[in-house]
This record gives sequence, C-alpha cells and structure tokens, in this order.
Amino acid sequence: MFDRPPKRRDSKHKDFGVFLPVANGGWIVSKTTPTLDGLYAQNRAAAVAADQIGLDFVMSMAKFRGFGGETDHWGTALESVTLMAALAEATKTVRIWATLHPLLQNPAVAAKMIATLDHISGGRAGLNIVAGAYKAEFDQMSAWDDSLSHDDRYALAEEWTTIVKRLWAEDSVDFAGRYFTMKDCQSRPKPLSQPRPELICAGMSDRGFQFSVREADACFIGGRSRGDHRDASRRAKALASSLGKSVRVYAMCTVIHAESDAAAQALARRYAEGADMGAILAMLQSWGVPADRLQATAEKQGAFLTQTVIGSPASCREQIQAFMTDCELDGLMLIFPDYAEGLAMFGSEILPHLREAFA
Repeated sequence: MFDRPPKRRDSKHKDFGVFLPVANGGWIVSKTTPTLDGLYAQNRAAAVAADQIGLDFVMSMAKFRGFGGETDHWGTALESVTLMAALAEATKTVRIWATLHPLLQNPAVAAKMIATLDHISGGRAGLNIVAGAYKAEFDQMSAWDDSLSHDDRYALAEEWTTIVKRLWAEDSVDFAGRYFTMKDCQSRPKPLSQPRPELICAGMSDRGFQFSVREADACFIGGRSRGDHRDASRRAKALASSLGKSVRVYAMCTVIHAESDAAAQALARRYAEGADMGAILAMLQSWGVPADRLQATAEKQGAFLTQTVIGSPASCREQIQAFMTDCELDGLMLIFPDYAEGLAMFGSEILPHLREAFA
C-alpha cells in the first residue's frame, strides 16, 4: 500500500491528534458523560474519523487496572499494540502511536512489536514509553518490584530505550547493564520509518522530565495553568538545546462543544456535577496523593483531568489557538466526551482554521 515511509513533519508544523478512548469513561471521570465503553468499535470509528479529517496522529494508552467507583472508570481497556495494529489497517495516513511499559516488555520483544507495527502501517508507527507505573496495576500481576525506586524505574527505562533504539539500527546488539543483558541479540526486519519510529514520552517529575527530553522526539507536558504549561514547554526546549537536539512539546486538551457557549457551559456543568468521586479518589491515591489530602485534592480536581476548552466551535477554536500560542506548543492531543460528534465538528469547523493560523 505504501511505496516508502511517510516523511516527517517539518519543524514549523503543528500536530493535532486524538487520545483514543481505549479505556471506558475516557478522560472525564463522570457518571453523566456520553458512554465510552473502551471497546473496539468506538476506537476504530475514532481512528478512521481522525484519519479522514486529516489529523496527524492517534495514540492509545496501556492500562491494566481501573479505578472503581460507580463507573468502574478505566476498568475495561483494550491492549494498546494489538489495537493499533488493527487500526493501522483501518487507516491510511494518520500516525499510529502505541504505548509500552518497560517494566512489562523485554526490550527485544518491544523492538520487534513496534517494528511489526511500523510494517503494518507503512512507516507510521510511534512508541509512547511509560516508565512510571501505578503499584496496584502492576502488583496484581507480580510485575512490581518494591526494591526499585522512582529514579530506578527511569534508569531501567533508559537501558530499555537504548536497547530498543540499537535493535532498530544494528545487526547485532551486545549489552550488559544493571537491568538488561543482550548477547548477540538480533531483530529483523528493521522498521520502515527513517531514521526510526517516533518516540513519545511524558514525565513531569524532574527525573521523568530529563528522561523524556533526552530520549524522545516529542514529550507531553501538563500543568494547572497556562503559565505552568508555558514554563514546562520552555524548560523542555532549553534542556533539549543543551543536549544538542530538538524536542516537540505537546499537551492534552479536552474539547466540550455545543451550538452556543451557554449550551456548552451547561454540558460542562452537567459532567462536573456527575463526577465519580470514588474513582477520582482512587486515581489520585494511585498518583501518590497523601491520605490526609485526598478528599480536598479530589474536590479541587473534579471530573476533568486535562486542560479543557468549552464553548461553541468558534469559541473552542479561539481558545485552542490561544492555548497553543501562549504555551508555545508544537502539538495538541484531543479528547472528546463523544468522539464521533467531536471529531466531526473539529474536522469541519476548527482544524482548517488552525492549519491556516499556524501555517
């Protein structure tokens, strides 16, 4: 289907992609949002829509245990790489980013999995590396090592990433590290992507931030305010420059739209009022929020987990453009309460204007 791997975007291009609803409930933890079941039909429809409207990438997370609550939030989730292999066949041009945990997959296995995805997609594969982890999610399958500190897990991920990169490029790899040993390790076929599949990472701790900027082509940042996002973006680019490389900086954004600003605000209030506090508390606890601060943090956090724009399509477009400009972002990963409706609206009423604005 493809004569050659697709060309990489130039440095001025702004990437717009979608975070697939790979786990039930998506990224609004609420009892009153449209149903996202975490199953294949909705994910396929979202990926095909993203491809058809001209988005740059689709990404799926890797999730193995949910957070309970009334909605059993994220209790149902598809496996990332096999999902993305199917979606590679269902799409034509959109880049396909899967997620792997270095704690779970041997690097030689991971290298071959993503090389396979790259061949299926015709050179569109990318790998999102999640070095951190939530203890309960991994402890349930005997994959948690209490002897590893937070920094140790990133040291392990660094070895893992080094091996993956080398296996994509070299005929044979010998490696003797603290966590992995490779002996004349071989991996063929090599990926189609040049110079290799894209690497994506998100890490907001100091150690995670260092890993993301050093090892990845693009990193996701977060923050409670635009100022937080802008500071993180500048910090990432300054660090990359000091390392003699460049990095693209992305953020996540939830889009809640309706015919008017007032109608969209009413929708957002409805979702907020339906917040599944049981799931939110469990999620924050897994993130390490101390028990004595859980309730207050959950009430402040509420149902929305990312930067959120709310309004008519025109209003959402203005907010997105201002957010990306103010925060000096290279890309945005979109989330919708209803992906079918949201992607159709975004493709017709927002994306063409953003392409023109950022040309």
